[in-house]
Amino acid sequence: MKAVIWTKYGSPDGLQLQEIEKPAPKDNEVLVKIHATTVTAGDCEMRTLKLPLFLGFPMRIYTGISKPTRIQIIGQEFAGEIEATGPAVKRFKAGDQVFGMTGLFKGTYAEYICLPDEPGDMDGALAIKPANMTYDEAAAVPLGGLEALHFLRQGDIQRGQTVLINGAGGSIGTIGVQLARYYGAEVTAVDSTGKLDMLRSLGAAHVVDYTQEDFTKRGQTYDVIFDVVNKSSYSGCMRSLTPNGRYLVGNPTLRKMIRGRWTSAMGSRKVVTGTSSPKAEDLIFLRELIEAGTIHTVIDRRYPLEEMVEAHRYVETGNKKGNVVITVA
Repeated sequence: MKAVIWTKYGSPDGLQLQEIEKPAPKDNEVLVKIHATTVTAGDCEMRTLKLPLFLGFPMRIYTGISKPTRIQIIGQEFAGEIEATGPAVKRFKAGDQVFGMTGLFKGTYAEYICLPDEPGDMDGALAIKPANMTYDEAAAVPLGGLEALHFLRQGDIQRGQTVLINGAGGSIGTIGVQLARYYGAEVTAVDSTGKLDMLRSLGAAHVVDYTQEDFTKRGQTYDVIFDVVNKSSYSGCMRSLTPNGRYLVGNPTLRKMIRGRWTSAMGSRKVVTGTSSPKAEDLIFLRELIEAGTIHTVIDRRYPLEEMVEAHRYVETGNKKGNVVITVA
């Protein structure tokens, strides 16, 4: 099968299209023919290992000091069709159209992947694809959808509250805007100039162009701030919260995690850090919202598998609106 192999840390040129052996499912696994995957900012961070020290150092120790050796293929989310199942599989059958997200140690930049029928926390999540989505559209749901759902649930949003999403124009933020609207919030979306019209179309009541204005200096407060990109000052975000507000931090630094624990312990404002643990039931919940017309995905560009390097270069510009999809099958 064709797969994009991760051969070195650093530039996208280290991603090389190669022919490798097609996997075979174990007793409890399904073999998925991947129709579409995505390139996310997280994939680019993984490729370069430009991560916070407390994450980057152990990752390099695990994957290989000078070059990646224990993980060959990266990529996190996909949509495709089950081609074969192991004898112990109960939830799926050959021909099922599925979407999902892998764990850390298996990548989706390939024509096929094997996943457990009942994935654990480290194995990702798998569910039947939304009936009203193409493979391209469904592939762009799992990572952004599961991360946004995890954090916004921690925000305990009540109808009529105000929610600000910083970095709203990417994979997580675009679904986050729609989920916050589903929960009944008035949403303010923060991103660059070229993404603001798209964010209004997703239901944002207000938009802020961060290239022109710092939302933490506007003098406005919000019940929930979801900082997807973690590029705003901690003190500024605290000032922008209501007295009982919640600050949800994606991709936090160690310093911000420590400050967040102190803030949560000493006052009425709460700080939430960490990442989601992918679960099939959460994918099913997102699928139900999609089939009800509440959520849809935003796709900026599509590339074939053979142009993975170009896709990574584009994502690294920071200009993508929503998602960049890789068509595989």
